[in-house]
Amino acid sequence: MAAKLTLGPILYHWEAEAKRDFYARIADEAPVDIVYLGEVICSKRTPFFDRHMPEVIDRLERGGKQVVLASLSEVVIKRERNMMRDFCAIDSHEIELNNTAGLQQIDGRPHRIGPLMNTYNEQTLRWLVNKGATHVTLPVELPRAVVGHMARAAAELGVGAEVQVFGRASLALSARCYHARAHCRTKDNCQFVCEEDPDGMPLTTVTGQPFLTINGIQTLSQSYVNLAAQIDEMTAMGIGHFRIMPQMADMVAVARIFADRIAGRRSGSETAQALAALDLQPPLSDGFWHGREGHRQFGPKVA
Repeated sequence: MAAKLTLGPILYHWEAEAKRDFYARIADEAPVDIVYLGEVICSKRTPFFDRHMPEVIDRLERGGKQVVLASLSEVVIKRERNMMRDFCAIDSHEIELNNTAGLQQIDGRPHRIGPLMNTYNEQTLRWLVNKGATHVTLPVELPRAVVGHMARAAAELGVGAEVQVFGRASLALSARCYHARAHCRTKDNCQFVCEEDPDGMPLTTVTGQPFLTINGIQTLSQSYVNLAAQIDEMTAMGIGHFRIMPQMADMVAVARIFADRIAGRRSGSETAQALAALDLQPPLSDGFWHGREGHRQFGPKVA
């Protein structure tokens, strides 16, 4: 089966019109096979875009993209539990669960497991498959050796395996909203301040060094993960889906670069040169893949 390029859900709070324009361009110009669509981070953001979902889904599907609907990653209050219940009742499209709250509601029906679920070992993967999982996107912090084990386990279980190869790494989720607190607001009265940071709010150390990125309740890496150099190795392991995450960058150009890499039309070094030409603001990193500090870029020869 040919490897597929996928586009993860938008994690940030973009204006509805900006999202519509983004997905219209993805539908018409980006060589991605699958688009994950939905609000993953904050349930309060969902009303802004819900009314546009049917139009966006139709546009993406007319553009030849498969649409998979992605669930919330944090389910705390009753309203969110009800949202998860309604989400798990969807039968028009494949769905991706990003919180274990959905496992009871899904009741064994086929579904995907997102990268925000802690699928760290073969036993967990086997348990999830027994609950109806047909595909898993592995957490971005897994090192090479573990990805290899998980890919073999997925193949034995007959399910798909996916790895994020571009975009910020999601590091943590909290019941509290740091974005609101940073602006002296409460989570319930945040006034959607996260909209002011469409690529996340930079967090620096006490000495002023770039460190992390904040997105509402989510903590992300400051760097963009870049595993372009490792795609051949992952393909040999049995990974069949490669995910790029939406950022404030030319994502059509990013998609074309990674599509060429997956198809073998670019080498790892040529891909690195093409990404450098985009003048991305954050640095690139592959430290997690090498079992090292996640924010660092080591390259393909590191043990």
